[in-house]
Order: sequence, then structure tokens, then C-alpha cells
Amino acid sequence: MSKNLKSFILLGLVVLILGIIAACDSAENDKEEESQTKDVGATIEYTITGIEPGAGITGSAGDALEEYSNLEGYTLNESSTAAMLTSLDEAIDKEEPIVVTGWTPHWKFAKYELKFLEDPKGSFGEAENINTIARLELEKDMPEAYTVLDRFFWEVEDMEAVMLMTQEEDMSFEEAASQWIKDNEDKVAEWTKGVEKVDGEEIELVSTPWDTERASTSVVKNVLTSLGYEVTDTPVDPAVMFQAVATNDADASVAPWLPKTHGSFYEEYKDEVIDLGPNLEGAKLGLVVPAYMEIDSIEDLKPKE
Repeated sequence: MSKNLKSFILLGLVVLILGIIAACDSAENDKEEESQTKDVGATIEYTITGIEPGAGITGSAGDALEEYSNLEGYTLNESSTAAMLTSLDEAIDKEEPIVVTGWTPHWKFAKYELKFLEDPKGSFGEAENINTIARLELEKDMPEAYTVLDRFFWEVEDMEAVMLMTQEEDMSFEEAASQWIKDNEDKVAEWTKGVEKVDGEEIELVSTPWDTERASTSVVKNVLTSLGYEVTDTPVDPAVMFQAVATNDADASVAPWLPKTHGSFYEEYKDEVIDLGPNLEGAKLGLVVPAYMEIDSIEDLKPKE
């Protein structure tokens, strides 16, 4: 056998051995990755940490449990926004896995490194708007307030700035809203341009108890108060929010998430309220995990065995 032929055979054997090793490594990595994703479900006891039962995102999470076959055996722990955030903080502090129902704008995305799990089945819908709704006769009864509500529009960064102040500077939402208004006088002036002051007219705003809506409602409340209104801010469940405006028990709300989160309530009451359109665009909700978790999609979660 020639020297060149021997070298060629030897080289072939080396390539074959390396290929086998690479294949084994790949299989082992796949096995390890599968084990890690299986461990996620087991570690979190096949539980998704949710918020209030009446929240729209809670309904969407319930839809996801039904639409994703790999979530068979999982349960949604309905609690409260505060309880969810406490659980998230504790898990991150220990670098443990956790899956929560989450949304943006929210200060948690500024405080922690988080990511939305991809939602290929669209259980949580696309990016949403937060709209302003008013009772049918509000423009006639309170034209000045109606004008401000109609003009009210801000960005995700604006809302998060208010929320961050309540977390990092230990401010109330009212204090944070007041500070944001001082820092954004030009923007607020666009809402109030040409609006005359009133003398103690009473107006009631309703909202959901989410921090996002506490931020927006506090800003609007502060602006209307500066114009002479006596403003009441009442947090309620989403169904009650729409019903209150539709039945004239409340005057307006800057809290509806549309088209999906509060879509069912909107469809029920849309002919009995005035929709003033978005006051914020680009809101999003879904299942959220810490960035250190090695899953990227809802479909990466393994079913309970």
C-alpha cells in the first residue's frame, strides 16, 4: 500500500471519528436542552403566575392553556398584580425559573432583564392600544374636560417614566404624575391649549388597578384638577369600568386596552360609550420570563408528564 493511500485512509478515519464525536456532542446538547426545558415546567410546578381574575390578560392566558397542546397539565395561578411582582422579584433574586403574565408599558421591564415568550398561535394578540372612552353626553355636559380627554396622548416612555418614579423614588402615583407634568409642560400644553378653567365641576374617572392605568389616570386627574375640576378616580374591574361609563355612573376612562385585552367588554358596550381613540400605542402583553431562562417560545415549555 502506498504512503499516499495510507495517509488518505488515515485522514478519512480522522474525519469519520470527528463526525461521530460531533454528532454525539450535538445529540448530548439536544438532550441537555430538552432536559432544561423539561426542568422549567417541573421547577415551576407547571404553574403560570398570573394576576387578577378579571383582567383581560388572565383571559388570554386561559386561552393559551387551551390552544397550546404542550401546556397540557399547566395551571394559571390567579392572584394579584402585587403578588405576581413579588413572586417575580423572588425568583430573579435566586435566578430561578418563573413564567408570569406580563405587559408593557411596565416598570418591571426597566428594573429587570425580561423577555416575552414568542406566541406563534397569537393567544395574546398583536401589539395593542390604550384608548380613552367617555359617556355619551360628556362633550355637551363638560366640554372642557372632553377636549382634554380627546387630546390626551403620550408615549410608552412617558408612562414608564411615571411608573419608575413610584418605584425608584418612593413617590405616590399622584406625586409622580405631578413631577412628570412639570417635566413635560410643552406636551401638556398641547392638551390644554384654549381650554377654559371651570369652578369645581365634579368628574369621575374609572380605571383598572394596573400600574399603567394608575399612571395615566393620575396624570389626567392632575391636569383636570389644575383646570378647576373636582376629580374622583375609582379603580374597578374591567367589566365594571365599561359598564360604569356606559350607564353614566362614571364620566370617562383612559384605561381600555384594545382590540383584544378588553375587546369583549368593548363589543358589549361600544354603542353606549364614545371611543376617543388611542391615548397610547404599542402596548403588549403575553407570557414573560427572566432573560436568563433558556426558552424563547411558549412552545418551548414541555407538557406535564
